[in-house]
Amino acid sequence: MNEAKKTIPPFTRTLFVFLLNVIAHPNASPAPVVIWHGMGDCCCNPFSMGHIKKLIEENIQGIYVLSLEIGNSIVEDTINGFLMNVNDQVKMVCETLANDTKFQQGYNAIGFSQGGQFMRAVAQRCPKPPMLNLVSVGGQHQGVYGFPGCVGKQNIVCNMARRMMTIIAYTNFIQNHIVQAQYWHDPLNETVYRRANVFLADINQENEKNPSYKANMLKLKNFVMVKFLRDSMVEPMESEWFGFYKAGQAKDIHTLFETPMYTEDWLGLKEMNNTGRLHFLSLDTDHLKFSESWFISNIIDQFLM
Repeated sequence: MNEAKKTIPPFTRTLFVFLLNVIAHPNASPAPVVIWHGMGDCCCNPFSMGHIKKLIEENIQGIYVLSLEIGNSIVEDTINGFLMNVNDQVKMVCETLANDTKFQQGYNAIGFSQGGQFMRAVAQRCPKPPMLNLVSVGGQHQGVYGFPGCVGKQNIVCNMARRMMTIIAYTNFIQNHIVQAQYWHDPLNETVYRRANVFLADINQENEKNPSYKANMLKLKNFVMVKFLRDSMVEPMESEWFGFYKAGQAKDIHTLFETPMYTEDWLGLKEMNNTGRLHFLSLDTDHLKFSESWFISNIIDQFLM
């Protein structure tokens, strides 16, 4: 008779990993963690970022976790997720980390939804203090071309909303004040997008190439991207792995590996992949839907310990 497959309880596994680290590095303190929330969320919601912060703290003894607050209050933080220039937000975060002594020896970073590409901008633009591992959970690294609830739909309302967004998204005022416009990527108007976009086109090296962006990305130990296979918020969901629509249409999608960004290695992603530091994780769920056990096993145990 075959013996039933036994599984190790999450607590036992976490304790085992912790003890191994203590034995190997008896005087080491865990690297601190910085987390950046997504659209409509805030730093301290007990059911989202507050819960993630607590989960990390419970699984890594003595760790310091900073959940970023963009502004001077929770309300301001939430509003700024819609109405503040992303470049100013990234600059604010860089200054916060540079002035906090807890981060000077390095830190791990996790960005959720739009916080994923924002955290990547921190890695590319601000190498001091050093970011060690970067985890993007549902981040839209090639931007979006659609609205929540319209994913996969080709109806009149969704198509009209797309066209209307493109008309206003690339105006100077909207680009500098509406967060989501700063990663709105219209594949039917690539030239306009690259010329007018103030954030995403820059960090994706789609115009002038900034060699420091690639050099700073290559300083990461690991870059982890999580894609949600039933995502109803991100259009296209492949953007969470750097995939996107082929230029000139909005139906066929190419993967990261088919893009000049990868083949010409604008960001160092090809080199990271070739050295085993680029990781593609997926969940067969909707946007940001994951269990505690999945997060512990796949993120905390693998990249934060």
